Amino acid sequence: MKLNHLLSRFKPRSPRAVRRVRDTDKLAAQVDALYDVLTNLYGREGLILRAGKVDALHLMRSDILEERVLGLQRLVKEDPTLARIPMRVELSNLIAELEDYLAELVARKTVEQRIEKKVAEKMQQRQEEYVKELRKQVLQEGKGPDNPHTLKRYAELERLERRKLTKTASERLRPGTVEEVVGQDSAIRALFAKCVSPYPQHVILYGPPGVGKTTVARLALEAAKAMKHSPFSPEAKFVEVDGTTLRWDPREVTNPLLGSVHDPIYQGATRELAEGGVPEPKLGLVTEAHGGVLFIDEIGEMDPILQNKLLKVLEDKRVYFDSAYYDPLDPNLPKYIKKLFEEGAPADFVLIGATTRAPHEINPALRSRCAEVFFHPLSVEDVKTIVTNASQRLGAALEPGVADLIAQLTVEGRKATGILADAYGMALHEQEGEAEGVVITRAMVEEVARVGRLSFHTSLQAFEGEEVGRILGLGVSGFIGSIIEVEAVAFSAKAPGQGAIRFNDTAGSMAKDSVFNASSVVRLVTGETLADYDLHVNVVGGGRIDGPSAGAAVVLAMISALKGRPIRQDVAVTGEISIQGRLRPVGGIPEKLYGAMRANVRKVLIPADNLPDVPSDIQGLEVVAIDRIEEAFAHIFSEAKQRPLAPSLYSHSPGIPGAV
Repeated sequence: MKLNHLLSRFKPRSPRAVRRVRDTDKLAAQVDALYDVLTNLYGREGLILRAGKVDALHLMRSDILEERVLGLQRLVKEDPTLARIPMRVELSNLIAELEDYLAELVARKTVEQRIEKKVAEKMQQRQEEYVKELRKQVLQEGKGPDNPHTLKRYAELERLERRKLTKTASERLRPGTVEEVVGQDSAIRALFAKCVSPYPQHVILYGPPGVGKTTVARLALEAAKAMKHSPFSPEAKFVEVDGTTLRWDPREVTNPLLGSVHDPIYQGATRELAEGGVPEPKLGLVTEAHGGVLFIDEIGEMDPILQNKLLKVLEDKRVYFDSAYYDPLDPNLPKYIKKLFEEGAPADFVLIGATTRAPHEINPALRSRCAEVFFHPLSVEDVKTIVTNASQRLGAALEPGVADLIAQLTVEGRKATGILADAYGMALHEQEGEAEGVVITRAMVEEVARVGRLSFHTSLQAFEGEEVGRILGLGVSGFIGSIIEVEAVAFSAKAPGQGAIRFNDTAGSMAKDSVFNASSVVRLVTGETLADYDLHVNVVGGGRIDGPSAGAAVVLAMISALKGRPIRQDVAVTGEISIQGRLRPVGGIPEKLYGAMRANVRKVLIPADNLPDVPSDIQGLEVVAIDRIEEAFAHIFSEAKQRPLAPSLYSHSPGIPGAV
């Protein structure tokens, strides 16, 4: 019985029982596989920690398949409240559901890991780039942007800086003090009075080139800074610019005088501003001169529109900027740029302009805001003094007559010192560079003049003699006075009443009008009918006369030719003539008088109304003011016997003019 009983226990199972066992083993293998997936997903320690949180440790270690499945549910769903142990018939569906859930979890985890890997790679790349930037910055801070090539170029520039010549002749011979400026005492006093005042004025300086306008302006500022009551501080600047070089763009792209705005796109602001799209104002010379003097040489050559813009700055004492790119609410806007756009840049300065143009050629609005100071042309004695002083600075002796010769070659102080410097160089060359005992001779100056194609500035000179029909007039061009030679001849007409008056057209229409006016005055004064004579009036050399100031000279030349009265050749006359014989005032009297002095004229006749225009420092020249043309006769006509007229070209009968 016992044996049979034991054998009955080991007898083979039924196919159904075997199939059930196999299904259980398959489910158990699936559960084990799912636990392996979780172990791979979270790691052994991570899985234990996760199981402890959801109270699944005892379920994981259970021998009962259903409990292990419950443990899987808690781990996968992270829900410790799951307590129902599934039935065996539910296991297949639950395991399939857990497999889908785990598959999604694994897929998401894989994607996250891949993303984290890329993020880590990017972070590593960024970190490496950042380290490179830091290293580069450290290198730049230590060594800068230079390399061997740039350092070599820098060394070359340093060598060039050390290789300097001595001062140029113009720098060496330029006046350093007011006392060294020759021939401009009245102009210096006038300019200093306007600059050293507690309320300095804008000034325009008129005068020929090379007489010291720029030098005196510089010295005036230095003198003003030394005054206690002066508004100029010791740091006040003298900003100098040439009006002929002040180029600007009407679109305000660039304006070196007033300043402009460099937009970030087109003109290119500085890098840190351009990257943020911030426009950058560039300050001009008017702001650089703030608190000092802005000196504009050749101010008459400036663009008229730019002159008007400068007038606005003179009124406002500020420069205002505008730009389509300016945004006052931009947080990246620096304070100084916002201040410039909203308040403008300061431009409170004294304007000193210099010009070689006549006053009527300067902008009237500019003239109305400025005081005007006129610099005189240099006389022969002034140029001789400049040459003598310059030779002393050079340490050279002058042969007698050298200063007189240079004074005849130029009326400019700068040009005179230039001629002297050339002759000095020639003397050094002859002495093989020996600077001791240098003597500048007339021959050296003559050679300099010949090489430079220089000629006497005043070729026409007055002399102590008399001539019929020839008189000296006075003209002015560019603040330089000159002598005009006017001559006339008269012949008996071919037939009474058929005479004619001829005049060279190159002298200008206004001079021609002066001739017609003069013909009426001649008839008024002499009683002669000019229709009975052929008169030819000529301005020698065809010089153009822009004004009516030759009228008096033409009348006197015609009277001399008609009456045969000799005219003194050391007397000159200027003045507009009216048809009633009165002398009207003319311009340029100081310049004309200086021109007369250079031509050795002894006496000058001027209109009575021009007497206040005569400079106080005129020496060696007698100036006579007359009101009517008849008053000139006693000064120009000699007491010599009248000469008869030459016979007519068309008739052999001589003309017999009457007495004046």
